[in-house]
Amino acid sequence: MKRSTLPTRVLAVSATACAAVLLAAGPASAHVHADPSSTAAGGYSVVTFRVPNESDSSATTSVRVSLPTDHPLTYVATKPVPGWVATVTKGALPKPVTADGVTVTQAPLSITWTAQPGAAGIGVGQFEEFEVNVGPLPDAGTRVLLPAVQTYADGEVANWTDVAAAGAAEPEHPAPEFTTTAKADGDGDDHAAHGSTEAVSATSSGTSQASGSDPVARGLAGGGLVLGLAALVLVLLRRRRA
Repeated sequence: MKRSTLPTRVLAVSATACAAVLLAAGPASAHVHADPSSTAAGGYSVVTFRVPNESDSSATTSVRVSLPTDHPLTYVATKPVPGWVATVTKGALPKPVTADGVTVTQAPLSITWTAQPGAAGIGVGQFEEFEVNVGPLPDAGTRVLLPAVQTYADGEVANWTDVAAAGAAEPEHPAPEFTTTAKADGDGDDHAAHGSTEAVSATSSGTSQASGSDPVARGLAGGGLVLGLAALVLVLLRRRRA
């Protein structure tokens, strides 16, 4: 009897591990967050904003991201997204900033993606990704905060603007962010027009497809792996008993 309960215990442990994987994956996809292609200081990065729709009844129709003003990103270019219009707003900085011997008084201040009239926006149970090429990135160790405001068709607004203190737990509505790192030898620049400060706005139509890099998908894959290993252990135990 004791031997027959072992496979059950193995499956129970595996199921618990699978649940832990799924729970760990859930919070990572539950808010707007930024995924930079590079964080090297002085370089350029393609930052992908992943925006999930958390409403049960309404589509997301607008996403606005505020850009830093204490270490401005002087180059900003958006990638066209079908069904959306991207607008980069430039303006005066709160105070002049000197970088590499150059004093900057104006810079891109925000990026707004707006669903085109008649477009579906980000539907219930869906997410969208918006890419923007930015730079140069500030000195290594700089925390780049990119607060976002998500607006729904029914007028609901989600403010992803909370900033956690160093070492503190993630707040309920965290602002997208990343931290710059030291520039390694041989690092390249991920920008289309070196030295340009012109912002790019894009207009396009159609329906976008979701990427397969969603954290939830990775969690499900991890859970499947755990259950697969448990099944293998069960088969081996049965062979030994036979």
